[in-house]
Amino acid sequence: MVDKTSGVPAFRQVAADLRGRIVSGEYAPGDRLPSERELVEHYHVSRPTIRDAVNLLRSEGVVVAEHGKGVFVRPPNTIHRLARSRLSRAARAENKGAFLADAAAKGFTPSSSVKVRFEAADERVAEYLRIEPGAEVTVRDRVMRANGLVVQLAVSRLPRELTRGTPSEEVDTGSGGVYARLEEAGHVIGHYAEHVGARMPTPEETSALQLGQGTPVITVTRVAYRDDGTPLEMNDMVLPADRYELSYEWAAE
Repeated sequence: MVDKTSGVPAFRQVAADLRGRIVSGEYAPGDRLPSERELVEHYHVSRPTIRDAVNLLRSEGVVVAEHGKGVFVRPPNTIHRLARSRLSRAARAENKGAFLADAAAKGFTPSSSVKVRFEAADERVAEYLRIEPGAEVTVRDRVMRANGLVVQLAVSRLPRELTRGTPSEEVDTGSGGVYARLEEAGHVIGHYAEHVGARMPTPEETSALQLGQGTPVITVTRVAYRDDGTPLEMNDMVLPADRYELSYEWAAE
């Protein structure tokens, strides 16, 4: 119940109680909070008070709202992205490559939605893939989720000449993903390069990732190269800066 004599605004009392329930584990990461109507009845306050309380928790990064679905407890704050092993052939063989490897390491349930389309390469894409501007590329646009909540946006582009008529143009590419399909077709991956940056998100990214006000994003552009140095794929990823830890290891020379 809200104490109307305490001098503390009602929405802050509601937010504090919900925050405490989340910290205690009553509402676990990924859980949906009670509906606005249920919270109004529980706390005996107005709808605007509940909305202000939820908006406060959203600004703190405690919860995220998904349009038409409800308000959910945010997943674990840090997803450990270990570059050393997440792209290995051994991981792909166990169907634990890339994002699935992150999930296995952190213990969250991964899921994703994929849209496939084809487009003409712009100057930037052409430069990364070493193809002519305007050449056709296959685009795999993915939304990655941890425990049902969006934590990563990723858009891969591959020269269409490498994917035409192959499972790489299907929504479900099969175990091991696109990299496994490329290698089965004889395009053995020799190495990867990742270019990491940071910036403020676009309005679309803020909405998709349910970012708190002022939260930046990490950008990663990964290029996969064939063993002869030919670029096979470029992948533009957008990660919430407050939810990811990127780790890189290399030998001293």
